Amino acid sequence: MKPQLPPAVPEVVAAAVEGLTSRLRKKLDTAVESYAALPVAELDGTLSVKCGEDAEVTLTPGPSGTLTDAEQAVCGCLLAPRCLHRAAILSACPVAEPTAADDVSGAEEEPPPADEPPSTGQGACAQQAPATEALPGPTRAQVAAATGLRAAAAAVLAAGIPAAGAVPQAELLRAAHTARLAGLHRAEAAALRVVRGVRAARARKDGPRLAGLVADLRELLLTTHRLASADPDPALVGTARRTYRAGGALKVFGVCREPVLSATGYGGVVTHLVTEDGRWFSVGDVKPGGPARARAAGTAPVALGSGALDHARLARGGLLISGATISPEGRLGSGRGVRATPLDGLPWTSGPLAALFGRPLREVVADRLAMAPEEPGGALIGCDLVVVGAAGEGLLARELHPDAPEDGPLIRLLPAHAHPDLAHTANFAQLAARPGIRVRVIGRMDPDRAATLRPLAVGPVPDTEATLRLPADRLDRVDLGYDRLGGTHFPTPDALSPVEGLTGAPADPLADSPLWRMRRLVELAVAGGRRAVAEPARDGDSRGSAVALRRGGFGTMADLATALTAEADRRTRDVFGRLADADSDRYALVWLSAAVHLAGAERALVKATW
Repeated sequence: MKPQLPPAVPEVVAAAVEGLTSRLRKKLDTAVESYAALPVAELDGTLSVKCGEDAEVTLTPGPSGTLTDAEQAVCGCLLAPRCLHRAAILSACPVAEPTAADDVSGAEEEPPPADEPPSTGQGACAQQAPATEALPGPTRAQVAAATGLRAAAAAVLAAGIPAAGAVPQAELLRAAHTARLAGLHRAEAAALRVVRGVRAARARKDGPRLAGLVADLRELLLTTHRLASADPDPALVGTARRTYRAGGALKVFGVCREPVLSATGYGGVVTHLVTEDGRWFSVGDVKPGGPARARAAGTAPVALGSGALDHARLARGGLLISGATISPEGRLGSGRGVRATPLDGLPWTSGPLAALFGRPLREVVADRLAMAPEEPGGALIGCDLVVVGAAGEGLLARELHPDAPEDGPLIRLLPAHAHPDLAHTANFAQLAARPGIRVRVIGRMDPDRAATLRPLAVGPVPDTEATLRLPADRLDRVDLGYDRLGGTHFPTPDALSPVEGLTGAPADPLADSPLWRMRRLVELAVAGGRRAVAEPARDGDSRGSAVALRRGGFGTMADLATALTAEADRRTRDVFGRLADADSDRYALVWLSAAVHLAGAERALVKATW
């Protein structure tokens, strides 16, 4: 396998860029692009990149595989360590997750990779973690750190993806590190996601990454704005990720496996578990490696207790755990004092698993959407569906109602991952070829799409012939990312009754409403920067989008669109008549108002589709 550059912590990257002269900073983006394509040599854990005849950068990661100290990155040129080669190589390294060196709770730590799926255990762990006294508000140091981080984020927004190169990224990383030292974990995490998103967008510029970057930048600006205003809400501060605390004895049963693929090159698996009283937990195995790592991890041993169980067996089995350690997100730790004994699993038709399918889907989704905006996609949902047919890369299905199985709401099903190394797409094709089949589904609601679920596992619906036929060792379930459905798993064609009355996929209110104009403006601000947003005003089309929005009944949104365009084109002059620097903070606040209002409107439309 070709050696890859190791992750580097934010403060090391920021310090390397800050040490450059202004002349070298102008050359940094070009150097990053050039040096990132050079081969990486490895010898006894030390990596090296030859940047020229007299310049070779040597990287010596620590035991964790991460560059955590400036001395671990050395260049052989005469200008080192304040040289372009070293700063460019460090800027090309992936952004590492923060370590737990500053945590003083004595808890087990396991920093997770980026883009891991949302945890389902927040409610469960609230009962496990010790109570903490709410602070009266952020301290002066936290307010100052939040103010600096907000300014750095506003500068990235004003620049846009094309101009948000290594220098603005380093400034944001420095501000994120300062926020971490002040204990602002939520803001720091959002800042690191923004840097990763900017890097990915600069390299690929694809739509889904842009949408994710917009959401992360909105989260960062909103959190830092409220903190800088001394908002006392303790949720704004957040907690250090993966701080494991004692959880005592637990009996958990496997529900399903979920492949993990991240945009930063991580891959693995998360196995979801539930206790007898309905609390959710998970066990993960996520490391660098991408799709191949995600596929192999599905049958890898579980790093819990004796390790006698692999993830495939745990998803259909159970564990009796003593000395459990639990993170705030509901992940089970694998500390030295943890002991685990394998148990027989439970079918989806009994115990706490059966309760997943006991409520109408509309009620469950309403509860999810009532949570904080960043939480609803995290918890798993269970429902019984009848497949209607294929719709693009996904499926259309109706919820099965006991009294009227043909009249349930129409649901879109999309693969959790479309990579060919995983089985989602192949399994969707098998289901699409059999309209009328009934399936029991466990999946994750997509809060950004109209009436959409992303199934993780399927099983047979009780008391019907028109459903899956699985062997006993499958324990009535198939993990869609790992197990492959075949012809023997389906009923005979004469047992299926296709659902009638569907002439095509229903309209998507998010795509068909005038909101797309506001979404385009908000995304344009991130993709192209302040100048791109100001262009309509300079071309005499400042009211084009606003008129269409107002005609569609979105008056407040029309006002926000007009304000954003006007603020983007605002140019002030000093007392001598010279053009002054634009106010990035003011512009960021106007953009934030538009982005938050848009997110709320889209959320309301999504809720209406259920």
